[in-house]
Amino acid sequence: MPASVRLAAFYFAFFVYAGLSLAYLPAYLAARGLGAAEIAWVLALPQMVRVFAPALWGWIADRTGAQRAIVVLGCGANAVCFSLVPFANGVAGLAALVAAASFLSAAALPLVEAITLGALAGRPGRYGPIRLWGSLGFIAAVLAGGEWLDRHPATTLPPALVLLGLASLVAALALPGRRVNVATPSFAFVLPREARWLLACGFCMALAHGTLYAFLTLHLQRAGYSNSLIGIFWTVGVVAEVLVFVALPALFRHASLGAILVASCLLGVVRFLLIGWAADWIWLLAAAQLMHAATFGAFHAASVAAIHRLFPAGGQARGQTLFSSVAYGAGGAAGALSAGWAWELGGAGPAFSLSALAALAGVFLAYRLKRAGL
Repeated sequence: MPASVRLAAFYFAFFVYAGLSLAYLPAYLAARGLGAAEIAWVLALPQMVRVFAPALWGWIADRTGAQRAIVVLGCGANAVCFSLVPFANGVAGLAALVAAASFLSAAALPLVEAITLGALAGRPGRYGPIRLWGSLGFIAAVLAGGEWLDRHPATTLPPALVLLGLASLVAALALPGRRVNVATPSFAFVLPREARWLLACGFCMALAHGTLYAFLTLHLQRAGYSNSLIGIFWTVGVVAEVLVFVALPALFRHASLGAILVASCLLGVVRFLLIGWAADWIWLLAAAQLMHAATFGAFHAASVAAIHRLFPAGGQARGQTLFSSVAYGAGGAAGALSAGWAWELGGAGPAFSLSALAALAGVFLAYRLKRAGL
């Protein structure tokens, strides 16, 4: 079976699991009796773990060439930990299991990004047609999850996550297993200036998405939308993301990575203000979700390609996992915690306005990258 097919199968399976968890785990936690601040705290734990865990696993992967084994371990850990979630007592028990699963699986996706970019042999535009299968898996998860939760209690979520975790484990076993990178002896990197700016920009954009991932479902529930319609709104964003991945080869030919990052951050400012203050207007909400094509799809693809360009051949796993640690780890944790704080103080409007400010900070960092020739 071609490597591209095996990679696409993993992305699909992994994002079915991730989509169901991301969109509906907050509703499950609320059904277990957690308040907004407690939900934000539990959801911030994976991001906190991702501050250090991906870089650690990436170093191990570059030293040993065991990328696939680490991915398999992470997918298996997701299934095991969520099989225990229904038996966890209180916030502390739930938090411990979420943190354990997050630590063991933190490097799964960035390591597969490194495997994918290595397999593409200098043609990063081909990343989009492979990665879009992850977006399709996410769409399947949020649509099916919304329909299911309209008819069944949220407490049925953990068994579904166990099955999906096992499916991603099977897909991980089929990933290309050859050594992708040459190990280097040093744990540390001397980061070039552009890499530091890129990491900071990724931090800002992950922080900006914190309110979205933690509270979009609850925000729309309180606005009167059904779970099925909420699933559709999640899907609108991911469909737009799929279109970006399909168009990625042409996009990379006609725009620099820096320009893509600037445009993505600018649209992030607009998107989060619309969600926070205009969610009652269904067409404005739909337009805001379409902007996910830029704020995540184009931004993520350009960032992955930029990391591949800025880091040496023997440090590709560490490069991708370092970006995951700083952006999706530290930035995601800061986003979830600040979202919970802002939500408690003033509700959805202030929380999403904070996201818009973070995206605005990303604009200035992305512009510096563009000026530097990225």
